[in-house]
Amino acid sequence: MNSLPHTPFQFPSSSLFSIHSKPIKFTISATTVTTTNQTQTHKFNSHLKHKTLVPIPFQETKTKSKNIQNLAKTIKLGNIETITQFNNLFMSLILSDELDLAFKLYTSLSDFDFSPDSLTFSILVNFHCKRNEPTEATKVLNFIIGNGFDSPKVQTFTQVINSFCKKGRVKQAFEVFEIMGKVTCEPTINTYNCLLKGLCYVGRIEEAYEMLSKIKKDEKGVNLQPDVYTYTAVMDGFCKVGRSDEALELLDEAIEMGLTPSIVSYNTIFNGYFKEGRPMDGFVLLERMKERNCDPDYVSYSTLLHGLLQWGEFRAGVKVYNEMLDMGFEVDVRMMNTLLRGVCRRSRKEKDMLKNAYQVFDEMSKRGCDIDPCAYELMIEAFCNGNLMDKAFVNLCEMIKMGLSPKTFTYNIVVKGLCVEGKVEKAMILLVSVCKRSEMLDRVAFDALIKEMNRLGMVTNATCVYCVALKNGVIPLRKPRG
Repeated sequence: MNSLPHTPFQFPSSSLFSIHSKPIKFTISATTVTTTNQTQTHKFNSHLKHKTLVPIPFQETKTKSKNIQNLAKTIKLGNIETITQFNNLFMSLILSDELDLAFKLYTSLSDFDFSPDSLTFSILVNFHCKRNEPTEATKVLNFIIGNGFDSPKVQTFTQVINSFCKKGRVKQAFEVFEIMGKVTCEPTINTYNCLLKGLCYVGRIEEAYEMLSKIKKDEKGVNLQPDVYTYTAVMDGFCKVGRSDEALELLDEAIEMGLTPSIVSYNTIFNGYFKEGRPMDGFVLLERMKERNCDPDYVSYSTLLHGLLQWGEFRAGVKVYNEMLDMGFEVDVRMMNTLLRGVCRRSRKEKDMLKNAYQVFDEMSKRGCDIDPCAYELMIEAFCNGNLMDKAFVNLCEMIKMGLSPKTFTYNIVVKGLCVEGKVEKAMILLVSVCKRSEMLDRVAFDALIKEMNRLGMVTNATCVYCVALKNGVIPLRKPRG
């Protein structure tokens, strides 16, 4: 058996690791490894059979420098007397995401009177996976296997496989999977789930589906049963390539097997329908979830609402939006603006949707949401179409006060509406507010105002309005009655 090298692993150089002064060095003979190290490993593993390892809680402090001082003090006072205590602290630091401190502790290992065991190196594998360094983690695995330590547990192998898969490096993940077979470490369903997600991540959907089929057949006779995560991984793969119907078939199959789909399973299909332009199918899926007593979450509703708005299903979008409010979910401001614009446009022909536009606008105003200028103008038009001219007037004035530039059409429709209701004073206020911005003026507003003033016998006022129009380069069709 090979002796431990002085520097078994080459860590990447970065500012994160600037706290250490030198790499760890092991000066342990092969004999020491064979006797002391393996004996400690055996005792520790025996202990694990009877007692679950509980990491020593690491005291949280405000700064990294304070943590380093505490760690140095712990080591200096000799509080770490056994490899078990060392492993506990090492693992605790990693679980707490104190990775720089964990590395500092690891590099100090040569200062103690004990040797690393298989668990130490397994924790080191975890460290590299946390650092998103699956290649380095693999080097540690190979070192463990090649130097007589106890074979890593299946969870350790699975961590490395998952780390590779998350980076889309499926080939390397399967190489680690093959190593598991060589050391007779049987994979769990979680191991396969990681591989399935990796295959789907890189678009190898057919291979993922084939692997799922093999798991169901249990060809290796290890009594593996696919779980809800197994099905969800492949469902997600199908949805990403526009095959949501096949994903739904897998969902039904999982239910027939007695599995309970998670909220993630349903959300995966929602996302698939959205990408395929089938939002109304998502609406049906929402009802199906409720029938199975699976409460949709914020992601479910948001994905569905986004799809409905994206594909112009505003009436259904209003229903989902109202359900979200009833459930206490806060709708994204961008989606509220999109919904408001869509409902306002639809209300031009479908008058019953005016009330929906008012409700959305009121909610946005109540929450202090930023309403985009286009939505604002469409809402003003909706107020006019609903004969709510006072609200149209107030909101147009608010737009002007905010420094926004309403289109001439918006200005004209409000002025005409006010004149129809005989509210000439308010129409005049709007005229005054925009008289310095000639690009917003045209004859439509002036004609409407002059016509109403003539009707009311306000000849002098009509004459003034006519003169203002001429001064701004606008020639009204109507003239004051003399």
